[in-house]
Amino acid sequence: MAWEAVVGGDQSAVGDHGRDALFSAEDLPDGILVADRDGRVIVFNRMAAHLTRTRAGDAIGRDFRDVLPLQDPEGRDWWKCTDPYGGLRIRVRQPERLLLLADRREVMMAARYVRRSPNGELTRLVVTLRDAAYRARSERSSADLVSTVAHELRSPLTSVKGFTATMLAKWERLNDRQKLFMLETVNADADRVTRLITELLNVSRIQSGRLEVRRQLVDLGERARRIVAGRVAGGDPENRFRLDVRGPLPEMWLDADKVDQIISNLVENGLRHGAGTVTIVIEPYGGGAAVSVRDEGEGITPEAVPRVFRQFWRGKRRGGTGLGLFIVKGLVEAHGGTITVGRAPSGGAEFRFTMPAGTPEFV
Repeated sequence: MAWEAVVGGDQSAVGDHGRDALFSAEDLPDGILVADRDGRVIVFNRMAAHLTRTRAGDAIGRDFRDVLPLQDPEGRDWWKCTDPYGGLRIRVRQPERLLLLADRREVMMAARYVRRSPNGELTRLVVTLRDAAYRARSERSSADLVSTVAHELRSPLTSVKGFTATMLAKWERLNDRQKLFMLETVNADADRVTRLITELLNVSRIQSGRLEVRRQLVDLGERARRIVAGRVAGGDPENRFRLDVRGPLPEMWLDADKVDQIISNLVENGLRHGAGTVTIVIEPYGGGAAVSVRDEGEGITPEAVPRVFRQFWRGKRRGGTGLGLFIVKGLVEAHGGTITVGRAPSGGAEFRFTMPAGTPEFV
């Protein structure tokens, strides 16, 4: 009774004690349309007016089908298909689904059939509406992810298939040098696929909030040195890197593997999109530590800064999945830290993340 009174705008049936705790349809984040036993609109809140682009004053008293003409994705009249007032009386609700307004805009619609008795006549139809734009963005994001993964997997898997097929067919005719080259290429492509799968797993865990942090005592300076040494061993010139560890750091209890991934991704980003020397600065900060990774390239334009940590963002030199910085942000925040991007003293981009010292975890 209280709900109907409030939705209808008449709070006279509600006691003084509970009136302040109730709310009207205007307080709801979704669009609300309520029709009476004759199908006439008696409630049409502000959000419903916004979504349908119909003034509430023009909706009240009219037939709900005229106020809210809906079609399914195949173009059929939704109200004729479902017939809320003349259909099966056992129905009590309509699950949320995607429908189209008269101007072909998409909305998420759900309905509640109010009956005074089971299997009785419909006395009130309550319809909720939500903007479908968020769902559309989510679906586009999923489609982008599938497309990106398919593109990134195609190249290494094609290479692996080609070289293994060649070795199987011509093993006796290949010399040791050729065999070694093919095996090294297959191994490198397998590592590339493994990294991509790891990225996808991290994205899934970040989005679902299931990312685990296994803390241990970590020497940030030593981790950075190993990453630089690995890049040099992989063929990058040693003079492209500079490591600057400033002052004694507190004991840092972090997830070593995730710290390696954060620094590696930022260094890779500096090498790929920047220029000149990639400098890593590690210093004490607020009881923890701050790590800055700087390059000497063109930097990131101010208008691009808000998009840097989004999925699939890529700089001018396109390449990769566009997931690296999104993952970096998720890994940093999983430790309770923050990450920002700005202009380095040398003029390039500077990615700076801070980490609290943390505490050891005991099992």
